[in-house]
Amino acid sequence: MCYDVQAKLESQLKRAIRKNSSEEVNSILEKLEKFHGRPMFHVSGFNHPEMLIYTNEQPDIPTIAHWGLVPHWTKDEASKEKLWNSTLNAKGETVFEKPSFKDSAIAKRCLIHIDGFFEHKHINGKSFPHFIKPKDNSVLSLGGVWSEWINPRTELIETSFSIVTTRANTLMSDIHNNPKLIEPRMPLILDHENEEDWLQGALSENEIEKFKKLIKPASDHVLEAHTVGRLSGKNFKGNNESVTEEVNYSAIDGGDQLSIF
Repeated sequence: MCYDVQAKLESQLKRAIRKNSSEEVNSILEKLEKFHGRPMFHVSGFNHPEMLIYTNEQPDIPTIAHWGLVPHWTKDEASKEKLWNSTLNAKGETVFEKPSFKDSAIAKRCLIHIDGFFEHKHINGKSFPHFIKPKDNSVLSLGGVWSEWINPRTELIETSFSIVTTRANTLMSDIHNNPKLIEPRMPLILDHENEEDWLQGALSENEIEKFKKLIKPASDHVLEAHTVGRLSGKNFKGNNESVTEEVNYSAIDGGDQLSIF
């Protein structure tokens, strides 16, 4: 799945920069003053961070949203807390059927721009973190769904999103090999042409099946990966630029075990 990402501000703003004039981008930055400057070299969805998304209703201007979709029908904050960790990702094959995502999949889709994402490869009962990024060092555009929920206590609108996932390509099938999972997965990565298709308006019942063709693994030539240091525990570097530096794990006893050197 996709629960840990790197999303530097300049990457999250890439679409806005591409679509708007420099004056408009400066205006956007002023509006995002509170958000601006928070480094996201490593961020976990389980902390429900605020990130920038591009919605089908406002496709060229970023919107601040919490990671972890809160459906509009959520009853109260207690219900939100129970649900939140299970809506970080939305399985593409069922996103149009699951109650938590159905309404958003039909009418509220978004893009999330990131530098790359983290995933663990399992070998002989141990897991080894990898950083997966574009081969050309560009920005990954992920397909997502979003929602607006009115908090009954504060009466404020809270915007949130989920990253859509699909079955893994060859690279991610090798890395995302947790034996507890039914199958390896990866985030839905969209190219420039498919970005615009993803952000089209609400879908009719007849359009949904055709639209599902966008939900597919990225081509094998798009991504590359390398091993990095631990993402938890005392050796975790935290939200630090060095978190994506390559760390080599050498085989011991004919490959039965791995260790850092």
